[in-house]
Amino acid sequence: MTIDIERLECQLLQMSAEGAPGREFCESIAELARTGRFAQLRDVLPGIVYDELWARYQQDTAAFVSGWRMLAHEMQQGFIQHARQRLTSLTRLQQAGSITVTPAWQEIQRALDGQQNDLLRAAFAMELLELVEPAVLRATHLRECVVSAPSSEEADRYLDEATRCYFLGLFTACAVMCRSVLEEAIKQRLPASLTRLVQTRYRKTATLGNLLHEVNNNLLLTGIDAEFPHVANKVNDVGKKAVHQGLLSEDEARDCLQNSRKALELLLRA
Repeated sequence: MTIDIERLECQLLQMSAEGAPGREFCESIAELARTGRFAQLRDVLPGIVYDELWARYQQDTAAFVSGWRMLAHEMQQGFIQHARQRLTSLTRLQQAGSITVTPAWQEIQRALDGQQNDLLRAAFAMELLELVEPAVLRATHLRECVVSAPSSEEADRYLDEATRCYFLGLFTACAVMCRSVLEEAIKQRLPASLTRLVQTRYRKTATLGNLLHEVNNNLLLTGIDAEFPHVANKVNDVGKKAVHQGLLSEDEARDCLQNSRKALELLLRA
C-alpha cells in the first residue's frame, strides 16, 4: 500500500482552512453588520469589545463590513502559517520587548482556540508529516541490532530514544543518548569486583570515558571483546562533541548510532 504524504499534507491544509477557528465568527459579525442587526452582538461580546466595534461600525459601515470579511479570509489563509509560528515560539527563547504586534486575526484565533487547541494540533500534524520521508530514508541506513546476551530495560529505552532522535532529525540528542546506552550496558556487563572498584574510584558518577578506561585495563577480567573499547571510544568522542562543542550533522549522528550498535553487539556476546 502506497502512502502519499503530499496528498495527506494537502488534505490537512484543506481541513485546517475549512475549520479555521474564528472564521465563522468574523463572517457572522460582517453579516450582522451588513443586515443592520449589529445590536445582537451586545449579548455575545464583552461590553468593552462591543462598544469599540460599535464605534467603528458607526464611523463607516461599509468599511466595517468589508474589513471583517477580509479578516475571515485572512484567518482561513493564514491558519497553518500562524500555527507553525506558534509552535516555533514555544521551542525558542523569546527576547522581551522584541515580539512584534500580533495581527488581529491571530489574536482571535488564540482566543477561540483556548479549549480545543486546533492551532497546535494542526502545527504538530504538519510538522510530523514533513518528518515522515526523511525518517524513512534514515531508517534504510540501519539494520537490527542483534545481541546474544541481555542487557537491561533501561539500556533498551536509551537505544530506542537514540534511534528515534536520529529518525526525527534530532542529531545532537541522538549522540548524547548513544553515550548513555553504552554507559548503561557496560555497567550491566562488569563483574561485581570491578563494579565495586568503579563505584569507589568515581564515587558512583563514572562517565563513559571512565568506564572504557577501566574496561580497557581489565579486558581479561571482564571477558569483553578486545575490539569493543576502540568502537565505543568513537561513540564517546562524538557524544562529548555533542555536549561541549555544538550541534552535530546528520552524518555524525548516523555514524555515532551505527558505532553504538556495533559496540553493543561486541559487548553483549554470550
